[in-house]
This record gives sequence, structure tokens and C-alpha cells, in this order.
Amino acid sequence: MIGRLSGQLLEKSPPRVLIDVGGVGYEVDVPMSSFYDLPEIGARVVLLTEFIVREDAQLLYGFLTAAERDTFRQLIRISGVGPRTALAVLSGMSVGDLSQAVALQESARLLKVPGIGKKTAERLLLELKGRLAPELPGAAGTVASDAGGDIIRALISLGYSDREAAGAVRALPAGVSVSDGIRQALKQLGKS
Repeated sequence: MIGRLSGQLLEKSPPRVLIDVGGVGYEVDVPMSSFYDLPEIGARVVLLTEFIVREDAQLLYGFLTAAERDTFRQLIRISGVGPRTALAVLSGMSVGDLSQAVALQESARLLKVPGIGKKTAERLLLELKGRLAPELPGAAGTVASDAGGDIIRALISLGYSDREAAGAVRALPAGVSVSDGIRQALKQLGKS
């Protein structure tokens, strides 16, 4: 089993990357959340991996964080959810966003992911409940009173994507109030 790759990034063509590890090139599919954070071509990169063997293919999936890989593993354990669907979910929303959606049982957030229909979204919410890591935002069920969750929902209602909203909230200082957080996040999103 291949659990980690460390080498030179040779090619980036979404969602696949090519990594040279000791003269051997590994083609690795990565979620877009990891793809956007990859270094420039020619730079050194380290990916945590999940190696899947089927009767017709050997597939390698890579992730920049352990949380992404663990969530991918949880997703592919669900009946009817294969690696491509799991990759689509992680490409469409961050691990924190998925954790919040599961904690709040918000199927509408999952329906925004391409390839996820109503039945699959409901199955994901049911199967993932209580299975995502408790240290993830929203997994403990405290999002409703958390200022970060309120700020994210406000930004989403203003038309920003889950990814943009979550990124803006991560940049906010700890302990910020909801109104100040929304104001600061809007300033930050306006600059980018």
C-alpha cells in the first residue's frame, strides 16, 4: 500500500498531478481543495495517499492534509459512494464545510456538489453523522452558537461559495463577533 509520496511536482492538470519520486512518475488524483494549494511545477511536494485496487485499475488519490484523507476514507465506505464521488465532494467543499453540513443535517449544501443528488446527499448525512473527527468545526454540534458558523452562513446567503466563505472565516482573528466578522470577511473577499 502506498501511504505517502514525496517528490518533485512535474505536471498539474486538474484533477490529476504527476509526481516524480526517485525517478518514477506517479499519477495522482487530488481533490480541488488540495489542487489549489499545491506548489508551482518543479517544486517539492508531499501528499498523503490512498491506493485503491480494482479488477480493472489501480488508482492513487492524494491529499495535502490528514483530515482530507480520513474524510475520503469515510466517504468511500458509504454504499454507493465511490472514489470519484468522494473526490467530487472534497472538491466541492472543505472538510470543515462537510462536517458542518453533517452536524446541521443541511442536505442543500451537499446538493451544490456536482454529481450529488438528493438521495445521495441524504445518505451521506445519515452515514457520516458521528463519524467525522470531533475536532473538526461543527462535528461536535456546536456550530449553531459559534460565531464562525453564523458568519459562514451569512456570507453564503450573500452569494459567496462555501469555499470562499470558509477561507474568509479562517483568516479572522479568534473571538471576533458576528457583525465584526462579517464586516472583516467582506473587506477581505472584496480585495481578492
